[in-house]
Amino acid sequence: MKLADYSSDQRLTATVNQSVRITPQESDAEIRNITLDVEGGGLATTIGQSIGVVVPGPHEFGHSEHFRLYTVANTRAANASENGSNTQIEICVKRCSYVDEFSGERHKGIASHFLCDQRPGDQIIVTGPYGLPFKLPEEKSADLLMIGLGTGIAPFRAFVRHLYEHLGGWEGRVRLFYGAKSGLELAYMNDQQDDFVNYYDEETFAAFTAVSPRPHMDDPVPLDEQLSRNQEEVWDMVLKHDTHAYIAGLEGMLPQLDIAFADMAGSAEKWQRRKAELIAGQRWTELIY
Repeated sequence: MKLADYSSDQRLTATVNQSVRITPQESDAEIRNITLDVEGGGLATTIGQSIGVVVPGPHEFGHSEHFRLYTVANTRAANASENGSNTQIEICVKRCSYVDEFSGERHKGIASHFLCDQRPGDQIIVTGPYGLPFKLPEEKSADLLMIGLGTGIAPFRAFVRHLYEHLGGWEGRVRLFYGAKSGLELAYMNDQQDDFVNYYDEETFAAFTAVSPRPHMDDPVPLDEQLSRNQEEVWDMVLKHDTHAYIAGLEGMLPQLDIAFADMAGSAEKWQRRKAELIAGQRWTELIY
């Protein structure tokens, strides 16, 4: 499904409640956790779904407004308003730019700069929700494999919290593999902000991080190497009949993961067969931006 296929006709007003930078000031990457109060309770969403953000124009390339999707990292009830109960949601946004492949010019990401510049009290227009949330297996004995890159960590943050705080724990193995370009960019897992440290004492939880090797900061994040270091356990999880795998991040991470899993399987053909089985069993979920 393409971005143009998503309807943005039904719109709601959201007020910025908080905008907190979660990467250190010395980091080149600015990633913010933005909390929005959506008026009237008209946005019934769950973790893992996406909301649309409408950025009013006119914009550089002639379009009157700009539309982008962001994954819901957390959601809860907010204070009541005149229109009914508000819904409070969190999204994780990285201020980004891109280079035009034809002209070579660098352009600011319209939606990311717009959102990162918002301050408490500012109002924006949101739409949605879209897509399917992360679905948990019925049995707590099932293994959960989570692989995230960059802001793909956002839905996993709330997902892990849900497992151990709301559900009272998980019996199966919960493994999180997360990558970033530098240690400073490890959103929610750096010295300033590390939510996952709260769960390191849980017997079933373990997290593994991967960063690009300095001084080659533009090299791909070596998620495949981190998976390979733990390939015996990871492949055992993949082969289990009830394991659920969740992948979140940029589209460019998918070929890297396919290569890593193909190495574990012994060939690309064997891995594609196993991946197809996971997808057919609704046990492989991708949230790709």
